[in-house]
Amino acid sequence: INFMRKHAGGLICVPMVGARLDELHIPQMVRDNTAVHETAFTISVEARGVTTTGISAYDRAATIKRLLDPEAGPSDFLRPGHTFPLRAREGGVLVRAGQTEAAVDLARLAGLYPAGVICEVMADDGTMERLEGLRSYADHHDLKLITVKDLIAYRMRTEKLVRRIAEFDLPTTVGKWKGIAYETTIDENTHVAMVMGQIGNGKEILVRVHSECMTGDALHSSRCDCAAQRDGAMQIIADEGRGVFLYLRQEGRGIGLANKLRAYELQDRGADTVEANLALGLPADKRDYGIGSQILADLGVREMRLITNNPKKIFGLEGYGLKIVGRMPLHTVPTDHNKHYIATKRSKLGHMFDAEAAS
Repeated sequence: INFMRKHAGGLICVPMVGARLDELHIPQMVRDNTAVHETAFTISVEARGVTTTGISAYDRAATIKRLLDPEAGPSDFLRPGHTFPLRAREGGVLVRAGQTEAAVDLARLAGLYPAGVICEVMADDGTMERLEGLRSYADHHDLKLITVKDLIAYRMRTEKLVRRIAEFDLPTTVGKWKGIAYETTIDENTHVAMVMGQIGNGKEILVRVHSECMTGDALHSSRCDCAAQRDGAMQIIADEGRGVFLYLRQEGRGIGLANKLRAYELQDRGADTVEANLALGLPADKRDYGIGSQILADLGVREMRLITNNPKKIFGLEGYGLKIVGRMPLHTVPTDHNKHYIATKRSKLGHMFDAEAAS
């Protein structure tokens, strides 16, 4: 810990699996994580009875040892403290391409307790050190160096979270598609990829990653623009004659149908789509795209032109051996029923519309 403090300079954190953090009653720091990379900080903690101020390297090391002790319980920690646990996503780097998940994955792959200690390395000018500087840093301190991309590539070669369960023809009002159904090893959801034309060398493929919306897709709801985006994306792919429409079971931006309908009830009382989620104790957007990336890779997609207005999808899909070579905006016409919803997506979720989307 003292080495990290003196020679790295960033924030020292402890990535852990969610189930263990739940056992220790260590909750997330915020309900709505608006950080660019959504690093899942919990409240900070301190080991009870073995620390003084908690800030020294000695005290932080004692807290970290306590966090990694399988016999420790909730009462063994003070809150807040000077040590920051991080909640790793189930599925690791194949679900989220982050250092948090990488630390836990490395420990698991080594047969060790599934947790780690991480710290950003600062350059002399106070900025974060980048890869070339990290190579010199590793050489100087005799440290091994890998990237999250390396770990993803290794896990992609040695394991899979998705498997095909059915392939079928799917004629639609916008042409004939090949449907491929997938199951995952981390939940009971079934996802569907619709492929038009030949993937071929996997380059320059038009791709739409579309999250399930039962109310919009099946019940013709006008509260959102999901159905219009679905139809628009399918038409764009059909016009080109080659592409993938991937339908992910992430209802309600990942919070599930029941919670989405509860959020609708709050919206009817005046909340917007983000405020309603937060009032329910849920994040504004809970989706991740690691499973989608594995499905796209299984289909042979290597480079894609992504049909989206959502910058989070770009961050979410990059880093899985998939290259985004372009973005195609989706234009829908706001209605009296969804204009406030669309405005909230722009102002609070960063979605790019109209002139922004065309740039």
